[in-house]
Amino acid sequence: MTQLRVRDLMTEGVFAVGVEDDLATVSDLMDERNIRHAPVVQEGRLIGLISHRDLLRHALKGQVGTSPEVERATQLLLTAGEIMTREVATTRPDEDIRGAARTMIENKYGCLPVVEGERLVGILTESDFVRFLAAGD
Repeated sequence: MTQLRVRDLMTEGVFAVGVEDDLATVSDLMDERNIRHAPVVQEGRLIGLISHRDLLRHALKGQVGTSPEVERATQLLLTAGEIMTREVATTRPDEDIRGAARTMIENKYGCLPVVEGERLVGILTESDFVRFLAAGD
């Protein structure tokens, strides 16, 4: 049996945002692409990660008396760089998939950005594992 590597399951051509992108833009793009994690890059280099939870934590949604206009204005004032997680666990394309899976499970991560050096080359998510198992490979 061939040993699976991260590159065998990861999503390439990953969507990423810039450090100066405002949260309204980040939120809209994540909604449009139906994704829960957005790596933050600067000149192709991974510098952070924004999760759907991060967006919710910095939103005013659901607070009594908050209008959609005020919510949107607040999102326009904050940038990805202000709310991103800076110390992000990563994996490499050639890593054994079991090691990456253990890191995700032990730390309760929903994803691991995949890097070569500091350059973002993909992302490994829980959905990638489900897709692999559903395909029956």
